[in-house]
Amino acid sequence: MKILLLEDDFTLSKEISAFFTTKQFECTPYYDGSLLLKKYFPYEYDLIILDINVPGINGIEVCKGIREIDKKTPIIMLTAFSEIEDKLASFDSGADDYLVKPFHFEELYARISSLLRRKEIPQQTEKKIIIEDLEILEDEMKVLRSGEEIKLTPKEFKLILILAHAKGKVLSKQFIAEKLWDYHIETNQNTIEVYINFLRKKIDKDHETKLIKTKIGYGYYLSNEE
Repeated sequence: MKILLLEDDFTLSKEISAFFTTKQFECTPYYDGSLLLKKYFPYEYDLIILDINVPGINGIEVCKGIREIDKKTPIIMLTAFSEIEDKLASFDSGADDYLVKPFHFEELYARISSLLRRKEIPQQTEKKIIIEDLEILEDEMKVLRSGEEIKLTPKEFKLILILAHAKGKVLSKQFIAEKLWDYHIETNQNTIEVYINFLRKKIDKDHETKLIKTKIGYGYYLSNEE
């Protein structure tokens, strides 16, 4: 198992690499974001760990750069910050998970194991979903409405998929949060409201038929029915 690590704290980088060695993982460390991007080759690693505050190009921009050429390799962000804005920035850049320093190595390992298991499970999903004039192309990671492509972040795309696969069933915030992040953290349910609003602005705002619905006190669902 190969892991790519971006961490400018030399001592912490060595400790993380040594820990992964005990787990039979091969870890390649970088200390500068711009250098990592220059060297990165798509799908060369099984998982990527990026610290946000690093020299050269910061971890958020590195994540965006990787996602332009590599949509699927799991990415975990590491940072000393814990504000919701930093979490949203990480997820919007394409990260799959977020861990605040200081952390226990076993917690990092648990997060990694969860992401790797999800990566290995075959996804038995429809390749194309159509609701009214909304089209979701899963393999291409594209969403269109009335034939025009809507640009979504990776988390927004995953959220619209979760709603679409429910086939009109109302989903609670907790359920959506667990599907989006695979574990529960305190801010997730509030963050769901933020992402739902993002989706509504992109998918429903300029259209008479609103597809993203709220059932007050219960949750959200995707439907073309009133």
